[in-house]
Amino acid sequence: MKSIVKTEQAPSAIGTYSQAVKVNSTVYLSGQIPLVPATMEIVSTDFAAQAEQVFKNLSAVCQAAGGEINNMVKVNIFMTDLNNFATVNEVMSRYFNEPYPARAAIEISKLPKGVDIEIDGIMELPTTN
Repeated sequence: MKSIVKTEQAPSAIGTYSQAVKVNSTVYLSGQIPLVPATMEIVSTDFAAQAEQVFKNLSAVCQAAGGEINNMVKVNIFMTDLNNFATVNEVMSRYFNEPYPARAAIEISKLPKGVDIEIDGIMELPTTN
């Protein structure tokens, strides 16, 4: 069964997509960019601050879906500069414990609203056996 996940604790969708879609125990999270949910403004031009906001936004969507960010099994990180790889690793380490999710880190030329990072992923909700 498919259901839409929506929370005011993460930025509203700025296009034709949902914050996340839940199918049974799997949650497909749309890309999050560093928007502050209350204002829909970019948190900062500082990359570390942008990465931190993205992980906060992902955490909020995970919680709205009934899980937590540590339940993510796949993460795709899109950055406009791979020189920020070490910074994103440092920020990510504050949100994830081992075993870490599968991950890709990809440099691209441009992201929505001119931000420097966007992250999407897949979360598997824990079973209650």
